[in-house]
Amino acid sequence: MDADEANDDSKMIYKGKRHKGKHDKPKPWEEEDEKRGVKKWDVCPPPEQECLLEVSSFSTLFPQYREKYLQSVWPDVKNILKQHAITCELDLVKGSMMVSTTRHTKDPYIIVKARDLIKLLSRSVPAPQAVKILNDEMQCDVIKIGGLVRNKDKFQKRRQRLIGPNSSTLRALEILTECYILVQGNSVSAMGSFKGLKQVRRVVEDCILNKMHPLYNIKVLMMKKDLASNPELANENWDRFLPKFKKKNVKQKKVTPKEKKEYTPFPPPQPPSKVDLQLDTGEYFLSDKKKSAKKWQERLEKQAEKTAENKRKREEAFKAPEETRVQNDDKNSKDDIAAIAASLKSKAKEFGNRKSATEEVDAEKYIAAPSSKKKRKNKN
Repeated sequence: MDADEANDDSKMIYKGKRHKGKHDKPKPWEEEDEKRGVKKWDVCPPPEQECLLEVSSFSTLFPQYREKYLQSVWPDVKNILKQHAITCELDLVKGSMMVSTTRHTKDPYIIVKARDLIKLLSRSVPAPQAVKILNDEMQCDVIKIGGLVRNKDKFQKRRQRLIGPNSSTLRALEILTECYILVQGNSVSAMGSFKGLKQVRRVVEDCILNKMHPLYNIKVLMMKKDLASNPELANENWDRFLPKFKKKNVKQKKVTPKEKKEYTPFPPPQPPSKVDLQLDTGEYFLSDKKKSAKKWQERLEKQAEKTAENKRKREEAFKAPEETRVQNDDKNSKDDIAAIAASLKSKAKEFGNRKSATEEVDAEKYIAAPSSKKKRKNKN
């Protein structure tokens, strides 16, 4: 469709019935643009004109072990940046990479993307993956984790916890956040969307600062993904569905506080040296022969003490164990005898009472008398 036909159609629309509130009349600046032949949304000038007024450049250093890899990949990186009118230089003497704009660069933001590209290359990201940062939908984030923990052993353990066995934890995090993640040295490089990068940064910092294990964060992300897929719960608050993990306090060793000594400006007295001790005992003035004889005598004394101690330990194994004997006091034995005598007297008294009671009882009262049989008269 030509521009003249489009203008004719627009004129036909204006000649028709006009409605109240319709602002379809062309603006003055739009008419001027049409006269000059400038399209409405075309921002870039023609290629023969200079787009940017100033040259912008960024440079970054790279470690020595990346030098060989960058040398092999640099021609491909140079060709890709050339398509966007960006020049790049690799300085092996200084160990740096530099990117800068040219007079043919049309996109002003592409230099920022190129800066991120060389930053990722210096952080050990492979070139085929790092080149994807030039896309508008792709963003990157470099998380520095080296200064979060002072202890080196703790830092290595928490970094390995983030990676997981056979990189399983890192792989699960990549799938859930839809980001590329690389842990290298004291930094974590991530590439993806803004939302995914925000989640990756939170998980990494929680792991390194020992706030939450990455597995718990992965579990929360999985539940959020399921809730987002449900259209009924998409616009509701998800706090009631998400689990709340409480950090368990592990018992740590109690540090015994050291007693503060009184401050004295004078240094502590110097301990006596070996020569001073020999001078005090007089051993310093002895001849070598006497010194050796004294050492030999001390050695014999120590040997005799050791043999006596070993002999005593061997003899202890043959000693019979002591039997535990119950020792009753005299008072307790007397009390026991008196109690036995009293119990015997009371039993004898009870037995005598029973005997007298049997004498008084008349047994005939308790025996029933035989009934008298009437004699039957013979009627004969």
